[in-house]
Amino acid sequence: MTISASQWGSPVASRRALLIHGMCMCSNSWEGLAQLLAAEGFFVVAPNLLGHGWRGGSDFCMSAFAEDLRPYFVTDTSYDVIIGHSFGGSVVLSFLPFLPRKKATTIILLDPGLEFTEHQNNMNRKLFLKETSKIRTAEEHMAKNPAWSQRDCVLRTLGFSMSDRTTVEVFRQNMPWTFNGLVKNVPPNAKITVLLSDPKLSGICLLEHIPRDVERVNVRVLTGIGHWIQFECPDVIMDTIPLPRARL
Repeated sequence: MTISASQWGSPVASRRALLIHGMCMCSNSWEGLAQLLAAEGFFVVAPNLLGHGWRGGSDFCMSAFAEDLRPYFVTDTSYDVIIGHSFGGSVVLSFLPFLPRKKATTIILLDPGLEFTEHQNNMNRKLFLKETSKIRTAEEHMAKNPAWSQRDCVLRTLGFSMSDRTTVEVFRQNMPWTFNGLVKNVPPNAKITVLLSDPKLSGICLLEHIPRDVERVNVRVLTGIGHWIQFECPDVIMDTIPLPRARL
């Protein structure tokens, strides 16, 4: 495996965060949230997944994505916070067995893609094939998403530009697409918060996709917020992360 990642903050910081991007994105796309985390004293690492960030690949089974990230946990490396967006949410759940059991870990899933029907998977594949064959400009993203910053629109275009078109085979190689059962495998030292977009604005993850009554799993629906939570309201994500309180 070739290490391919973006980093923010000091490598000797006392706290660490691991950020996992979604389909046809890249490590740089976390810039806004990563800067907020670095300002709070985190060393932030965001890997490029297989088929992304100029990386190739042919095995796009979910287990391959998880195994590819195993080096980020070598020598019992642990993280205070792990965040996964969209497809990256399923990847995070897939590598939960790698997590060291000694450190309390906050896991945040941003509108994760946990369950798709065969029809939805076929539609997803066609959509991403179209998007990667004719990549939208940053200006087009800005016109469609007025809540995004110019920087985030540029990073969205960059993510598509750096993605291998064959990565869309992930939708064929992971049938049936059912990863919500992994939510039940929460390690005893971890807590999961699932932030869901407004169902009127995004149908990627619905409340019924999240198993109920699972200990250490909390779910919150964000009214008026679309699928790109890290672009639209990073402060909501920061509020979910336990931070040291200032002494009065």
